[in-house]
Amino acid sequence: MEILNQLGTMISGLWSSSGFCELGWQNYVMAAISFVLMYLAIKKQYEPLLLLPIAFGMLMVNIFPDIMGVPQTLLETKEQIIAQGLDPASYSSLVVDGQTYYEHVTYGGLFYYLYQGVKLGIYPPLIFLGIGAMTDFGPLIANPKSFILGAAAQVGIFLTYICATALGIFSPQEAGSIAIIGGADGPTAIFVTSQLASQLLGPIAVAAYSYMALVPIIQPPIMRLLTTKKERSVVMGQLRQVSKLEKILFPIIVVTLVSLLLPDAAPLVGMLMLGNLFKESGVVDRINKTAQNELMNIVTIFLGVTVGATASGPLFLSVKTLGIIFLGLFAFCLATACGVLFGKIMYWATKGKVNPLIGSAGVSAVPMAARISQKVGQEENPGNFLLMHAMGPNVAGVIGSAVAAGVLLSSIPH
Repeated sequence: MEILNQLGTMISGLWSSSGFCELGWQNYVMAAISFVLMYLAIKKQYEPLLLLPIAFGMLMVNIFPDIMGVPQTLLETKEQIIAQGLDPASYSSLVVDGQTYYEHVTYGGLFYYLYQGVKLGIYPPLIFLGIGAMTDFGPLIANPKSFILGAAAQVGIFLTYICATALGIFSPQEAGSIAIIGGADGPTAIFVTSQLASQLLGPIAVAAYSYMALVPIIQPPIMRLLTTKKERSVVMGQLRQVSKLEKILFPIIVVTLVSLLLPDAAPLVGMLMLGNLFKESGVVDRINKTAQNELMNIVTIFLGVTVGATASGPLFLSVKTLGIIFLGLFAFCLATACGVLFGKIMYWATKGKVNPLIGSAGVSAVPMAARISQKVGQEENPGNFLLMHAMGPNVAGVIGSAVAAGVLLSSIPH
């Protein structure tokens, strides 16, 4: 009988300490959402390098919240310290109301420490370093007019900022963090939000990366709605050859101008252009490969899982979060529409030489947005090859989103 009582006590203790007793319904909802994101990453292959670690981090924090546990400083008596098998002499002491207490600092969760790279703004610039090392700015240099389309897509960011502020439920800092989702650039969204509204980092980061992954679903209907069959069928001429000297000078000139005009954008643009200079100089091949591969992959893992781990159910599921998800989608759709509409203006200005579909690539989802321009264009005209033309606005969008981030950071008090 005694054995049965002990067994019952053990089972009861295991059950009471299990996640089934400690988790709320919000955690289970978020776990279910993480399964959906994993499905999209694995089965549909929507930006799996980003979506899979984000989804897994989201799952982990909702089934084991302590993985994001914050270190705590506890004041404990000598007896409490000894009861834990610890030596009081190893801890600093202080006297409160005549009683001696010892400061006992608990350890935080694994993801808490990895998350400091997000919180301190370290990971996003490192991601930009890797992006720069993989990016060919040749199409943009060959057709500088692409800068206009990259800039046009950023108009959606500022229009969303105005709308979010006008709603009255978001502060200017929160509105700016939400608006940057329209740039379709996860690292930029994280960089801005960590400085303006860090409490919203979870939903904003998840929204930004989710919409990046859903580019193949979101953009084509907007592109078809705003263009005619004739416009989508336009075949563009071949781009000129860009010299090595032009490619080397480009990152140096861009980082100098942007840093002088918008110092707040310097960390992102600077690392982007440093990575590109590694690539184009041709003299640091080993460093260039490290930036493209090992460093980029490690930072992507840390960034993804820790960003996903900020999406804890009780914090994530709120009316404000739903507003963020909706406004983020609105920002992304608006940015796509602005790019296409400016593409139509260029189509009229050049008397039909520019296919307006490439304007949709002005959002900073490289190279997915450019591929979608190519795909939609080929559906209308199988002989149409828009990829390289769309890469111009696409890489311009990377620079444009970083510049837009600098504008928001410099104009919004924080």
